[in-house]
Order: sequence, then structure tokens, then C-alpha cells
Amino acid sequence: MRLPRHLAALVLLTAAAAAPAAWPDRPIRMIVPYAAGSSPDNICRLLATEMAKSLGVSMVIDNRPGASGSVGSEAIAKAAPDGYTIGYGNIGTLTTNRFMIAKLPYDPDRDLALIGMMGAVQNMLAVNNNLPVKTVGDLVALAKKSPGKLVMASGGAGNTGHLGGELFKAMTGTFMLHVPYRGSPAAITDLIGGQADLIFDNLSSIGTHAKAGRVRGVAVSGLKRSPAFPDLPTIAESGVAGYETLAWGGLVAPAGLPPDLLARLNGELNKALASQPVRDGYFSMGFEPAPGTPAEFAAMVKKEIPKWQAVIRRSGAKME
Repeated sequence: MRLPRHLAALVLLTAAAAAPAAWPDRPIRMIVPYAAGSSPDNICRLLATEMAKSLGVSMVIDNRPGASGSVGSEAIAKAAPDGYTIGYGNIGTLTTNRFMIAKLPYDPDRDLALIGMMGAVQNMLAVNNNLPVKTVGDLVALAKKSPGKLVMASGGAGNTGHLGGELFKAMTGTFMLHVPYRGSPAAITDLIGGQADLIFDNLSSIGTHAKAGRVRGVAVSGLKRSPAFPDLPTIAESGVAGYETLAWGGLVAPAGLPPDLLARLNGELNKALASQPVRDGYFSMGFEPAPGTPAEFAAMVKKEIPKWQAVIRRSGAKME
């Protein structure tokens, strides 16, 4: 039976209206759980600019700082899983916050879908220029000679600088006084001024000061030397075998994101990470791209959980 022409046209129009629009057909929001101008914000903006070129829509950065990334992570978790809200997840929001914050407002395992790693930045162990320390061995010897006398600054309780320092103390049998600041800039200012003796901080924030000679770089925290500071040894090769601290991060989305959108976002992420603008920009910040699959990102998170759980429990670190 053939439908009259006007009825056939109506059926086609109805079907077209019911069909989902091709994704993406409007701007995508990227929630960054840290302040504008921070290291996470800088790497996310660079990535978003490149991904927007490929996707053909704008990507809008939405900074939601607070509670060590928990405020922004909760916002990601509560968004619709439709591909139009994604965000940044890192060692803090996906791994350490669960042990540092008594009432975490989101469940990192249940409420977030992992899209893929963006990369990682090493920390630098740096000291005040007047401290008689040029090597890791010098620092360990001085700390053991004067337990509790050296002031170890950090950009805040629970960040990789603080916890990396706690790991260092545990692995070397030393005790140094931890003093948390409200952000790396304030901690570095006091390190330069002599109110603090040492710091473990992201290359992207402490690196410029080391290059300018305002502080003395001693070692880096990865298992291999940083391309940005090839002359600095790793802490592991300096006598603390197996020591490693990386400030890593990647893209996440609300749980329930359809598999096809997850795969598409992962592909777009890896494409952007391979682009020259992103690679050059990340290298200048000491951030090393690490493209991969969602499963590889999940494996990284799973590997880091017991390591930092033990460090946090041993140190008694917590955030209210």
C-alpha cells in the first residue's frame, strides 16, 4: 500500500526530528577543578584549543576550584553523560583525595568515566641557595644530623609536593618539618627568601626559578630524567632506589557516558596530544604527553591507590 505523498513527507519529517543530532553540534564544557592560571588550567586550555579545531565546536573552560579539586570533580560527576561536559581528573581527585578528605562529595570509581591520560609532570627537589646541599645525599645527611630542623614547604596539604616529600622522608628515614602554603607561588617565595629550606614541586612551577638561579635544583622525581632538565639526576638514581612521584592527569566524564562517545573522545584526545602545538607547549611546561586508552588510564589510577594510601596513613596527612 502506498502512502499519499503528503503523508509520506510527514513520516520522513517525524523520523528526522526523532533522530539524534550528530555529536558534537554545540560547545563542549571542560571543567577544570583548579584555579585559572594553575598548572592544570594551563595544560587543559592548550589541549582544549587543539581538540576544538578537530571537533569543529568550541570548548569552554569552566574553572571550579576548591577542596583540592573536589568541588569541580563533584560538578563533573553530577553533569549529564552526553559528551557535552568533560573534565580534568588527576592524582588528587582520582587517587589521594579519597584518603585525605573524610566526606568526599563524589565517588571517583563510581561517578566518573575515564577517557584517557593527558600526561604527567615530574616534581623537582629544590633547595634555598644558602643551604649547603647540592645532592640528595647531602640533604639526607643534613636532615639526619638535625631532625626536624629543616623546613619543607609545599603548595598545600595533600598535593604531590607534600606527599612526595612524605614518601621521601619515609624512604630515607629522615624527619623534616612540613609547612603547607596556599599554593606553590607563596611556598616558592619563602623558599627563595630563606624562610623555607626545601621543596618538592612541579617542574611547571619551580622550573623557571631553578633556571633563573633563584633556587638550586637538586633532583627530579621520576624514574627517568626530565627532558626539560637533562642535567638533573633522578632521586632514584641519587641513592633512593625506587622513588617516584608524578603529578599525572587526564580527561574524565560523568559515569554513564555512551561507549561510542567515550571512544570518540579518547581518539580526539590522543590526536591532540600528538599535535605539534600541544607537544611544544607541554614540553615548555615540563609536562610529558602520555596518550593511551581508557583501560591504561584506569590501570594507572589502580596502581597509584595503594602506594599513596600507605604514605597518607603513615604521615597522618588529612584535609578538613
